[in-house]
Amino acid sequence: MSDTLAAPAAYALEVKHSRFLAHAAPVASAEAALAFLAQTRDPAATHNCWAWRIGSAYRSSDDGEPAGTAGRPILAAIDGQDCDRVMVVVTRWFGGIKLGAGGLARAYGGAAAQCLRNAPRLPLVARCTLRLQAGFDDLGAVHAALAGCDADKLEETFAADGLHLRVSLPADRVQALRQQLRDATRDRVRIAVDPSPAP
Repeated sequence: MSDTLAAPAAYALEVKHSRFLAHAAPVASAEAALAFLAQTRDPAATHNCWAWRIGSAYRSSDDGEPAGTAGRPILAAIDGQDCDRVMVVVTRWFGGIKLGAGGLARAYGGAAAQCLRNAPRLPLVARCTLRLQAGFDDLGAVHAALAGCDADKLEETFAADGLHLRVSLPADRVQALRQQLRDATRDRVRIAVDPSPAP
């Protein structure tokens, strides 16, 4: 399982008088990634190159550097550090000495990788969404079981047949929740996996 970042991080590097400053942050959407870019980029710098990955979606930009020398190495650093839901912006101020394609790729990728290595990490936990239906007599047992399995309530409605719940919980706790509810309610709670994605 990949990690995301627990907090934004930065790392500075100088290569042949060119200054590189990498900024990394956790992001949950493409919009959040572009908002981080807008907040981080320096209009006075020579280039503001970037890449983000959110699950299977990713984007990168060389921002005027030769094609493939900045955005792709930054994305490769994100993947190499096994990060997900992460945006990295590497800003460059040109120092007068050309670095060549290989030098640029090493500088951009190296700054991004070191920034991510230095950043505090947070493991991404796979979550599952369940729908539960329980009679009124079993409400106490249901709420106790949910609390013990790190479940978040997404929807809660009451009907003539009792409580209807939609919950999100770590995927590795689903079996424990099923077992606990079976034991506590003599298997009266109906549980179904909700196909809509967990938040």
